[in-house]
Amino acid sequence: MNEDVSAFRRELKENLVDWLQLMDKTADDVKDEEPLFKEGLGLDSLDAVEIVIMMQRKYGIPQSAVENRREIFATFATLADFIMANRTK
Repeated sequence: MNEDVSAFRRELKENLVDWLQLMDKTADDVKDEEPLFKEGLGLDSLDAVEIVIMMQRKYGIPQSAVENRREIFATFATLADFIMANRTK
């Protein structure tokens, strides 16, 4: 993984923990290949809505780009790769 990808993933992990107000988590707790929902990070459907809002506001990704694209939310890595490839901010 190159330096730019590593730096972006670190920034995104910090933004995710902050945006979702995960009081009991730090960026280090977010593992790249771990699921975001259920047994992984333990997020729920309301968190998914918040992630979409964060993607719009912080990275300029329109909601239409993520509609019906559940695979984006499979793991932190899939989310980070999608945002990196589609961000406008």
